[in-house]
Amino acid sequence: MKRWFFSFVMIGSLLAYGQSPLSLEEAFPNLTFNQPVDLQHAPDGSHRLFVVEKRGMIWVFENNSGVLNKTVFLDIRDRVNDSGFEEGLLGLAFHPAYATNGHFFVYYSAANPRRSVISRFKVSSADSNVAVADSELVILEVNQPFSNHNGGQIAFGPDGMFYIALGDGGSGGDPFGHGQNLATLLGSILRVDVNQTQPGFNYSIPPDNPFAGNTEGYREEIFAYGLRNPWRFSFDPVTGMLWCGDVGQNAWEEIDMITSGGNYGWNIMEGNHCFQPPAGCNTTGLILPVWEYPHSSGNISITGGYVYRGNSVTELIGKYIYADYGSGRIWSLDVSDINNPINTLLVDANFNISSFGIDHTGELFICGLNGKIYRFTPTANGVLEPEERAVKDFELGQNFPNPFNPTTTIPFQSRLPGQVRIEVFNLRGEWITTLLNDSVAPGHHFVNWDGRDARGQEVSSGIYFYQLRAPQRPGATPLSITRKMMLLK
Repeated sequence: MKRWFFSFVMIGSLLAYGQSPLSLEEAFPNLTFNQPVDLQHAPDGSHRLFVVEKRGMIWVFENNSGVLNKTVFLDIRDRVNDSGFEEGLLGLAFHPAYATNGHFFVYYSAANPRRSVISRFKVSSADSNVAVADSELVILEVNQPFSNHNGGQIAFGPDGMFYIALGDGGSGGDPFGHGQNLATLLGSILRVDVNQTQPGFNYSIPPDNPFAGNTEGYREEIFAYGLRNPWRFSFDPVTGMLWCGDVGQNAWEEIDMITSGGNYGWNIMEGNHCFQPPAGCNTTGLILPVWEYPHSSGNISITGGYVYRGNSVTELIGKYIYADYGSGRIWSLDVSDINNPINTLLVDANFNISSFGIDHTGELFICGLNGKIYRFTPTANGVLEPEERAVKDFELGQNFPNPFNPTTTIPFQSRLPGQVRIEVFNLRGEWITTLLNDSVAPGHHFVNWDGRDARGQEVSSGIYFYQLRAPQRPGATPLSITRKMMLLK
């Protein structure tokens, strides 16, 4: 029986002292999904919503809080490989002319060989709530060396072109250097024209792409590169700006404003910091993020969102809304003064946030990996507070070295005495071992892991998660902080 790691994160999250004027409510309390990872609406005037499940299904339903039923729109579980933690059916985009041509596009992982597939499907002419599963036209296939860092976002831009996010190919640290290699599609956001074809392809290269017609062997599909894992991007419908949340490696998560031909630094840099080499890196020609935040207090993986253009929460209009997958926190980022961005904590949720979505009016929805779809709701007498004002009773640091073999050290800090438990889990959420389960005094502490399970057996190379659980101040929510590490043999 599979157990997903991130169910453990739902045990608790850091409490931000001071109440926000916003909280979350279930947008469709009668509906539940299996690991929803995307939400889209069709531009056909129907106002329906479509939810993508990682396992390979898409559901359609009415955008009504009292809706009782959902319908299977597309089921391609027979061709989707979701065995890897980051693999599966990951993205959905409707053609701008969907109302007339019935075309929509999906991004999914496939096996034998391991690859990412971007395909076009067609809706049934007899039933607008059902797609034709055998209408698939493969637009692009990209081989993947590892199961992680797939990217997964697809979208049509305001220019009518089709944009595709691809991660660096996975493992850790970009071992093949894909991020800075323009001869590969990996580590990039692509831009293609799916309304035209050229010999050998089911798409064409827009002539204004930054590398169109180059003679250096660069892939002409590339719009921007130097990205590690651009899990979610979106276009601001007012400004046309392309926003991207790029998932970091060991220490930093970043938000980028993507421009044509831009190099966003990976794996030379992680956020604003040198990665390879760890100091003194050459930043010439690199575009730095507009915002970054560290791996601390349970934050481990950014979930990019949208610039809010709805009407229900007026104080958020024009601000970029994003989240951290691990901690469940949701923030707004105001870059009206690009030299002085303002980041504000909106909600400290207790579930993993896989994605955001918007409806035809620009109202925002939040996808929880717990199977529910949420939206913002006002909280009486709340005050927005910057995240840095929240009180943290415990901190869990990044292990070092990382990657490691065979031993690594995990630092943590306590600001009050209490019982602390630190455990290790694998990517499937299976418990590996307990490193600490004892009372600690206030101060800085360290525990070591030797790469063995509770039986003393060596574990295989791969990504692991270590989790600290502890009480906080009386009356506060129990704390759970999670970080990732990599064992390389």
